[in-house]
Amino acid sequence: MMSSGKSRVKMRPPRNRDSGDVNFDESWAVLSTAMQEMYRKNASRLSYEELYRTAYTLVLKKHAERLYNSFKTFVAQHLREVVSTELAPLASNTTNSLLTSTVGGGGVTSTIAVPLAAADKREGGIRFLKAVKGQWDDHCLCMRMISDILMYMDRVYCKELQLPLIYDAGLALFRDHVIRNNEFQVGEHIYAIILDQIQLERDGDIVDTSAIKATVLMLESLTEDKIDGETVYSRSFEPKFLRSSVDFYATETDKLSRECDSSQYLIKTEKRLQEEFERAMSYLSLTSEPKITKIVEENLITKNMVSVIKSDASGLTFMISNDRFDDLKRLYRLCKRVDPEKTDLRSALIARIIQQGGEINQDAIEVLKHPDKSKGVTVQNAATIAAFKWVEEVLGLKEKYDRILSDTMDGDNQIQTSLTNAFSSFINQINRCSEFLSLFIDDNLKKGLKGKTEDEAEAVLDRAITLFRYITDKDMFETYYKTHLAKRLLGGRSISDDVERMMITKLKMEVGFSFTTKLEGMFKDMKVSNDIMQEYRAHVQNTDPERTIDMAVSVLTSTNWPVSLSTIESHTCVYPPEIERIKRSFEKFYVDRHSGRVLTWNPNMGNADIRVAFRKRKHELNVSTYAMVILMLFNDLADGESLTFAEIKAATSIPDNELIRNLQSLAVVPKTRILIKQPMSKDINAADRFSFNLGFESQYIRIKIPTVAYINKTETETERKGTMDKVDELRRYQTDAAIVRIMKARKSLEHNILVAEVTGQLSSHFHPDAALIKKRIDAMLEREYIERSAENRQLYHYLA
Repeated sequence: MMSSGKSRVKMRPPRNRDSGDVNFDESWAVLSTAMQEMYRKNASRLSYEELYRTAYTLVLKKHAERLYNSFKTFVAQHLREVVSTELAPLASNTTNSLLTSTVGGGGVTSTIAVPLAAADKREGGIRFLKAVKGQWDDHCLCMRMISDILMYMDRVYCKELQLPLIYDAGLALFRDHVIRNNEFQVGEHIYAIILDQIQLERDGDIVDTSAIKATVLMLESLTEDKIDGETVYSRSFEPKFLRSSVDFYATETDKLSRECDSSQYLIKTEKRLQEEFERAMSYLSLTSEPKITKIVEENLITKNMVSVIKSDASGLTFMISNDRFDDLKRLYRLCKRVDPEKTDLRSALIARIIQQGGEINQDAIEVLKHPDKSKGVTVQNAATIAAFKWVEEVLGLKEKYDRILSDTMDGDNQIQTSLTNAFSSFINQINRCSEFLSLFIDDNLKKGLKGKTEDEAEAVLDRAITLFRYITDKDMFETYYKTHLAKRLLGGRSISDDVERMMITKLKMEVGFSFTTKLEGMFKDMKVSNDIMQEYRAHVQNTDPERTIDMAVSVLTSTNWPVSLSTIESHTCVYPPEIERIKRSFEKFYVDRHSGRVLTWNPNMGNADIRVAFRKRKHELNVSTYAMVILMLFNDLADGESLTFAEIKAATSIPDNELIRNLQSLAVVPKTRILIKQPMSKDINAADRFSFNLGFESQYIRIKIPTVAYINKTETETERKGTMDKVDELRRYQTDAAIVRIMKARKSLEHNILVAEVTGQLSSHFHPDAALIKKRIDAMLEREYIERSAENRQLYHYLA
């Protein structure tokens, strides 16, 4: 019996009992009749052994070539008949997706072409594909049975002459006489139907994907002659599919651009990409997936994404301003598909950050330029509030973009670098960023962190460090931070030494130990001062047990502390006799134990607790050292007597600016009006008179009288100029040291390389200007630390 399975039975060749020739025509008639029965699905009646022996004999008797050609002729004829009788009628009903309709009367007819409805197109096309697929399945089954019969010819004749095996030759015949039938254009009908089905699906209709998939598998099974790896699918259908897709998505891009905002455009673009991916995975070839994806990306993303990003009404700016994180995530995913560098997205993000940062900067600058326009606050407080607001808004902006980066852009390193550059750009555009940040930290370390846990305190400091990283002139920040830290330590205003040290540790991790050496030295001075005061109090207890005035002194190393605090020129004072006697006692005690050292007293940062008797009750006042000196003058005055501003100045030698601030604190502020000023006004003039206010009342026993403006405050232009002068001087020293250090190590160096290396060494503290480096090189030449080469004026030599 004839088998239709794939498995082949290994048979011995029959014995050659007949040594005579064989009649080819008779043998072929037997074989061709059997083949016809196979196509008619009557193979069960056939004898496999008889057919195999017949084919074997023909090959053995040297009729293999005729048998091979006859096989091909028979199959080709059969396939042409199949096309003309089975497939052509179905193909005519789907040609150009039209129906034929007859109209008219009286024996006169007219044929018109009517477009098929979607359902008709879908059903007619699918019927044709299934018919082709049915013929293909039948043909493949017959080819398996025929190849079993002609197995000996495959093994002996086809392999020796390198001809296609029977099964492969049968598939090639199907390709040439069915798919590429020139008369009925079966292949073109197949391609058109599949493309039509794809278009229907793209338009939202439902199609029979199983029929299309089966047809595609057929096309992939049909290989091209003499072209390795090429199939009918890749050679004939896929180019048509890709061309039609290019046309479709060109139109789709225009349509979506007109009808959709950016959000809808992104959603529909992702939907189209997903649809094409699923289509390729579902019923097209996997080889088509990257090609169709590229077409969608080029049309919907590459050609139009800049417009989507820059759209005023719904683009990137709108998405960021309205926290449209889902849209931002889609935007990132789509941009990443076509441009690994995300160039357009990064450029738009940078521009937006710089724009928002510029607005924050402008608001702060306006307040600094016109602080008098701020309502409800003093001029100085307005500038300070503006500084705090600037820091908070910058940090808020940074936190927002950090969230955008992590939640919508997968923490992309390239985008993170762009964000860093953008923030650094606008932050350093405002030349007071270092001062603002130091004020913010000072405010938090002085009072802002009260009641917070250690983790919460560290979170606040981490926010400050985040902003610190962007500041270019870190030496400027160091100058301000050192001044503010000094005031906290000396005034006892720091909430916790642990938190202070935590901040210094964070700064050290960012810029190295050299940056924080002096800050740590300040803490060391405070600890040493505490030890000295314990020894001094023990000394006083033994030598002067009757003393009623206690004194605490902080002994500071001048190189560790801000210059403004470690010099005496601007902080002079004539102390009351009893204070002077105690001061000299401490000087003698200290010098006896540390010979060769000189103490310079600085009353600017001191404070005092004094007990004052008023008419109704006594109060304990906590005042600055200067205020204490001023109040002590009124001990020797009778009731009702007064002192002028000039008299107070002559008696105390307190600098004018400090004297004015302290008199305002004592005589102008309503709640702490210990002195009575005549005439009463906020301003202090040389002719003003001051008398002791015996009638002062307060519900509190202990009263703290802060010095006016002795709060976190921005510098005035004069103060800022002084700070800049000090920083510029320090930068000159640092630049000189870097030049000498580099030249000592390298011995000889060209000018441009020296400038680059000096810039690299100093960039962690500030961004040195090339003109400054050139000027310092000239100074090193004049001082004969280095010399120019006689042969090359751009070459320097180190002089030991």
